[in-house]
Amino acid sequence: MAKKTRNKRMNRVVESAEKVFGEKVKDISAPGGENRSSYRLHLPGRSVVATLRPTFQRTHLEAFTLRRLAPFCDDIPECLAVDGVILFQSDVGSRRLNREIIARDPGDRLALAAEAVASIFRIQIAGQKAGLRDILPHLGQNDDWIENLVHSADFLTELSSGRSADIDKALLCARIAAPAQQFVKWDCRSGNAALGEDDRLRWFDFEYSGIRHGAEDLAWLLGDEVWPIAPEDMLAIIADAYDPALGHSLDAYLDYLALYTTFHCIQRLQLVVRESEKRGWLSMRRIRKYDDAGVHPQFAAHLCRVGALFARRNTLTAPIAQDFEEAEQVFVTLLRDGMKQKMLEKA
Repeated sequence: MAKKTRNKRMNRVVESAEKVFGEKVKDISAPGGENRSSYRLHLPGRSVVATLRPTFQRTHLEAFTLRRLAPFCDDIPECLAVDGVILFQSDVGSRRLNREIIARDPGDRLALAAEAVASIFRIQIAGQKAGLRDILPHLGQNDDWIENLVHSADFLTELSSGRSADIDKALLCARIAAPAQQFVKWDCRSGNAALGEDDRLRWFDFEYSGIRHGAEDLAWLLGDEVWPIAPEDMLAIIADAYDPALGHSLDAYLDYLALYTTFHCIQRLQLVVRESEKRGWLSMRRIRKYDDAGVHPQFAAHLCRVGALFARRNTLTAPIAQDFEEAEQVFVTLLRDGMKQKMLEKA
């Protein structure tokens, strides 16, 4: 049944593409796996990406956002056409950032990380110029959403001494509740960017775009468990690239970034652990290939290091930093025990 559904979706996309572009589709592939929304279509002399999302509202929001941003930046795909619920956009390349950065040597990794950060800021500035602040939906503004984010700290009690249980959640909710004033792409994990034949890094998947503080996009990258750059290095890169035109002083921006990233890392860690309980630990290669959740002890430990660094920047979240440090040791031990088991199996 699942295979029939996939074939039906592919046939629908191919028929739509041939109608829109007036050319035969030579081949079709699913770069993120067959269960994802996007397909790469190979037309004579070029390729395009077709996206068929579960809800047409997301498709049309993405198309609208891409079209409004296009005159102001070249860090995004071009919206080529919309046919009902199917969005066609330019192919930004197959070299996804999550895999490309691993293939670089340490110096080149930092340069690529700096370009990733700079391109996010350019997109946000483009959002300002496009007037999106007055058009797109405001994200994360209701009390339930904010409370869910802050109360996720309770999850760390499963992996630590549980100091997070005593944090001032009411005050933290008030601090997280930032006014919506800046365009955000949302979901800036490294699997949602790629390098093209021109070596230009571009971000895709804008279906959740909206308006919030602005630091959330960088929190998504910092809290991407497969992102290999040390949080200290990322903090320096962000501070160097920050543009005051984004509406905050650098100090105020970094303070909010630290606060938000702390809780974002908890939510990503919770996702990783819950997925490991359902599917077991996955290989790092498979995770990067399919842009899957980072269900591997090494990625979980990295999340803990990132979360601890940012939690230490605020007295309200300092207890969370200690819980992160203890949780990291849980995953380090899992890694060590796993390596011992492999050595025993080879003996």
